[in-house]
Amino acid sequence: MSIRPMRVSAWRGRYAGRAGLALGIMAALSHVTADVAGQELPLASTDQGRWAEVIAASRGKLDSLRRAMSIPGLSISVSVDSRVVWSEGMGYADLELRSPATPLTRYRIGSVSKILTAAGAALLYQRGELDLDAPVQEYVPSFPRKPEGEITTRLLAGHLGGIRHYVDIEAEYYLTRRYETVFEALDLFRDDALVATPGTRSSYSSYGFNLMSAVIAAASGRGFLQYLDEEVFRPLGMLHTGGDHTDSLVVNRARPYDRAPDGRLINARHIDNSHKWAGGGFLSTTEDLLRFAHGHLEPGLFRQETLDLMWTPQRTVTGEEVGVGIGWRLFPPERVGGRRAVGHAGGAIGGNALLLIYPDEGVAVAVAANIADVGYPQGGGLVFGDMIFEIADLFIEAR
Repeated sequence: MSIRPMRVSAWRGRYAGRAGLALGIMAALSHVTADVAGQELPLASTDQGRWAEVIAASRGKLDSLRRAMSIPGLSISVSVDSRVVWSEGMGYADLELRSPATPLTRYRIGSVSKILTAAGAALLYQRGELDLDAPVQEYVPSFPRKPEGEITTRLLAGHLGGIRHYVDIEAEYYLTRRYETVFEALDLFRDDALVATPGTRSSYSSYGFNLMSAVIAAASGRGFLQYLDEEVFRPLGMLHTGGDHTDSLVVNRARPYDRAPDGRLINARHIDNSHKWAGGGFLSTTEDLLRFAHGHLEPGLFRQETLDLMWTPQRTVTGEEVGVGIGWRLFPPERVGGRRAVGHAGGAIGGNALLLIYPDEGVAVAVAANIADVGYPQGGGLVFGDMIFEIADLFIEAR
């Protein structure tokens, strides 16, 4: 059997095609990199000396925690009066490649996704395109009415809708199935009984935000992710925030990690977050989360009455406050030094995040890591513990 030599012209054609593809990919990546660099939040370089001491103290606290907890990588960004005074990464976004974590590292932010979703609903309400108190069936008629009572978007946003949370962690939390639409993902719980009569009891539910995402998609006439990207993320400059598409190339994505039973760091299991975009499926950076915070500190994208609505605590039908507005957690004053503070924490497979805002002091803190608490989701909390609240106090006191 003889092997004919490839003609030079044919070789050149194939090589040129591959080279063109490679150059195209490099050009695309260069464009993305340039775009990312051009969107960095400005550091308050003129008054870094003012913050040097509190930054050094905060860095020491956080890095000590990172080492003690064996957190692979984390990023933190802090702003005062909507101006970033500290933004830094620690450890590694990818341990195997030794890629350092930076403020541009994209992490799984878990349930911090809920306030991103809430912003989409609030914007539709502001425009008169969504009635928060209408039964959800006015927008999603395929979702069955429940004998326990009517479910509204407002109730869903306050965890008062009676929709259940995860029950079978293995079967529901570690899903690998791809859902093409948020409507399709409703199949996970659509036929289940409610855990309480709507409006009577606070019951935390990521699935409730799944239903809210279907309402948003129907009311906006667009795909849920498309709507949030076009109407919330881009207007606020959040160009590094979006759904965690595991089959896509995502610049600066952190590798997610988990812990083995013996405490060793291991790669997190593969999952597909398309079943829970709204309740826990977004990627973001700490600087993008600050952009989101700044968009809620004064009127702009949102009118003042909309901002007030989002941070007003909802109540049960008996008048009991539930500590949640439209998606946002309203932290108990005793946990935040007697101050007013809002935000949300999030845990995910291979991710942990917290966005914390002190509106009266004008201080916002965003932190994210590429590992969840060892007990999550069966009862674990923030991998950072109360450290971020302590760091926020330092900046408030130095303000």
